[in-house]
Amino acid sequence: MAWAEKFKLNKQLIKTVTELGFTQPKEIQQKALNRIIGGQDVIGIGPEGCGKTTLLVLATLNRFKHSADGVPKALILAPDQEKVFELLAQFDRINRNKTIRIVSLHAGTTTEQQMDDLAEGSDIVVATPDRARAIYLKLGLNLNKVDFFAVDDAQLIVKKGLQLPVVELANSIGKAQRLVFTEVMHAKLEKMIAPFMQLPATVEVEEMPDTQLPVHQQMLYHVPNFGTKLNLLNLFLYDEELFTKTVVFTNTRLTAETVYKSLQNRLRKAVTLINPLSFEYNKVNDINEFKTDSSLRVLIIANEGTEAIDITGIPFIIHLDLPAEKEVYIQHIQNHAANAEDETLALTFATDLELDQVRRIEHATGQKMQKADLPDELVIEKDRKQKEEEKEQAKAKKHTKPDPNQYVPGEAFHEKKPENSKTYNYSSGTKAKMNMKKKHG
Repeated sequence: MAWAEKFKLNKQLIKTVTELGFTQPKEIQQKALNRIIGGQDVIGIGPEGCGKTTLLVLATLNRFKHSADGVPKALILAPDQEKVFELLAQFDRINRNKTIRIVSLHAGTTTEQQMDDLAEGSDIVVATPDRARAIYLKLGLNLNKVDFFAVDDAQLIVKKGLQLPVVELANSIGKAQRLVFTEVMHAKLEKMIAPFMQLPATVEVEEMPDTQLPVHQQMLYHVPNFGTKLNLLNLFLYDEELFTKTVVFTNTRLTAETVYKSLQNRLRKAVTLINPLSFEYNKVNDINEFKTDSSLRVLIIANEGTEAIDITGIPFIIHLDLPAEKEVYIQHIQNHAANAEDETLALTFATDLELDQVRRIEHATGQKMQKADLPDELVIEKDRKQKEEEKEQAKAKKHTKPDPNQYVPGEAFHEKKPENSKTYNYSSGTKAKMNMKKKHG
């Protein structure tokens, strides 16, 4: 009876999890469940399938010791209708207290119907943030008695741009225990939860599988936005001595052509595309044509509508975008000659919103990507919102008279051009390995 020994769960829940075959709690459950039962705010971080959803359901049901009274005591937010249904299915599996009424709010049913469901009584509300907020503003969702607030798959909520309704709902709830579950933590997610999470305990698990797929060496570059991705790509590919043959993957042909135009200014006819949207671009019919043409250094491939590509023997593989399906990425980086000396390096550029995909790839391959420092000379692009704010500040400044007594210093130096700087922050061993690739030119 591992559950009874480790946790202060009610007897019915212990009996249920045992009957369902959950003989041993998973790592995140072992580390976080007693903290939650004790009333602590918790941020749980772990890969898909590590047991976060079961942990959330157990923690929620454990608050209802006897019969429920039909007033919302728990509000759980999930990113979309599919995730709401997954939570409901797990509640249905584990819940044996049939006095507990669970109501779901999502886009699959009309607002009026869901308001009627709430009016009939609810104890646990499982909802998407936008639908919960809409019904709350219509006075159909009563948050006065809610003392348990949870956000599941928080990284997907940020990816869908639903931060505002989450924060508004959280701030509309009085004193309550607050939980956040996510696959990854990053700056955008930290910004969302900062207004309502007060000194939470952070519990993180890795849970990598025992088996490892044979893949090329991988390096991860964490960048703030797509503009910085382009700058980093240009910075690397300007080095024609090192990056002799490179395949760049994007998700769409439109993005592929954007990358092509960005590189063409410097690389000219050395950059090419497979299956471009426009006939005016330099193109090849297949990967073999790129491999055999010594004048071509960079091939841009869009994942959409592209069949399997044999990139054996290509020194550098760069994923500018991460494909939605991790299997597509894995197909690109699998090392089909694992016994031979592997001279291919796979570089991945990822923003905050792609880190969950990075984690799923790592879990599928059984290997972590090596995190690389960004080059010192890389130009970091500003986010669109920051640019707009600076424009507004500049407009306001035009209407302000300058202070004649204020000293404005001039520029004492200029930055190096990217092509004149080749410090990529690699270790000496990696640099030596990469220099071996020059023979592929």
